[in-house]
Amino acid sequence: MRYSQYKFSFYLNASHAIYINGELGEPHPHTWEIVIKTIKSQKGFLLFQEIEKAIEDFLSPYQNSFLNEISPFDERNPTLESITAFLLEQFDRILEPFGWIVFYIEVAETPTRSYIISRVENNIIGELQIKNIVTNIIGHGFDED
Repeated sequence: MRYSQYKFSFYLNASHAIYINGELGEPHPHTWEIVIKTIKSQKGFLLFQEIEKAIEDFLSPYQNSFLNEISPFDERNPTLESITAFLLEQFDRILEPFGWIVFYIEVAETPTRSYIISRVENNIIGELQIKNIVTNIIGHGFDED
C-alpha cells in the first residue's frame, strides 16, 4: 500500500539561553531550521499554502524573540531537545484537522547540529500503526497508486 509523503521546511529566528547545572547560560541567537516529514492521509487536493500558513502562524509569536520569555519555555529549559519535542506536539495538533500525520521532525540550531525525532525509526509508530491512525482519523485507508 502506498501513501503520499511530504517534506516541509521552516525557519525560526530566535534566541535562547539554557540552564546547565542550575545556572542560566548566556543568551544567544539561532536561525533554527525545522524540517518535518508528513503523511497525507486524506484523499483529494489540499493547497500546501494552508499547511504552511497554519505552521507559520503558530511560529509567528516565537519569531525574533527570546524563547525563555515565551510559554512553555518560560518554565521549560529551551534546549534543542525540548524545543523539538514541543514543536512535534504542536505540529501534531495543528496538522491533525487537515488529516496529516507528522512522522519525522528535525530541528537544527546550526548547520552542523540538529536533533531528530523519527517516530518510525524509533518504533514509536510503525506502518500498521500509521494505517490505524489514518483509519481512525478519516475512516478509510491511504490513497492507492
